[in-house]
Amino acid sequence: MADLLAGKVAIVSGAAHPRGIGRAIVNALADGGATVIGTDLEGAEGLGDIDGLACDVTDAAQVEALIARVMERHGQVDILVNNAGVGVGAADFMEITEGDWDLSLAVNLRGVVNFCRAVIPHMQAAGGGSIINVASLAGTGAMDSIPACYTASKFAAVGLTKQLAAQYAADGIRVNALCPGSVVTQMHQQSMALLAESHGISVGEAQALEDASIPLGRSAQPEEIGRAAVFLAGELSGYVTGVALPVAGGMAPGL
Repeated sequence: MADLLAGKVAIVSGAAHPRGIGRAIVNALADGGATVIGTDLEGAEGLGDIDGLACDVTDAAQVEALIARVMERHGQVDILVNNAGVGVGAADFMEITEGDWDLSLAVNLRGVVNFCRAVIPHMQAAGGGSIINVASLAGTGAMDSIPACYTASKFAAVGLTKQLAAQYAADGIRVNALCPGSVVTQMHQQSMALLAESHGISVGEAQALEDASIPLGRSAQPEEIGRAAVFLAGELSGYVTGVALPVAGGMAPGL
């Protein structure tokens, strides 16, 4: 993937966790030749020579300040990856709290809105860019044991992706959604615990149950999502916009 993204400047939110999807995307974009700015709530420690800046995606002023800093330092933003997300709430709809709903929508939807609002004017001025919103397979269909607040927020992220793709295509801005299925990250452990609880089985049995639902027979590694992000970021996908791309090993999205 070397040099596919040479000369490009990319921003990736939710990049701090060493085994998270965001960190894998940061590494993949950097391997492709891009200059990458990784951000997270407390900063993105351990990114080596890649910038790591603190930013609360739910705070529009912080997002605007971060984008201004990137523009001052690098003069451009060619790629935006809205990866920051939360997975909270109970599998039982009636047990989901107001706080769960508020946090899910604030991070998984409004966080995407805040970054897009801050970056799009710069992409328009530059004549184009690529925005990748990391949604979920749960943003394309309702899945067993997934909290409704998570599903609803990811559906909203996919809908926003399509609306922005339609509106800004004439400006050369492509907007697509990555929709990972089962990925071995820190959030995956929570999903397996919820699945195990809802079925009255062990976490190991829950993983086996999930693997059986995936035609490729296993959960993805974060690096596999990173490679898909490189595809959507560069000219290999230059004629692709408004797509919600499942990266899920053939796993069905549910209803």
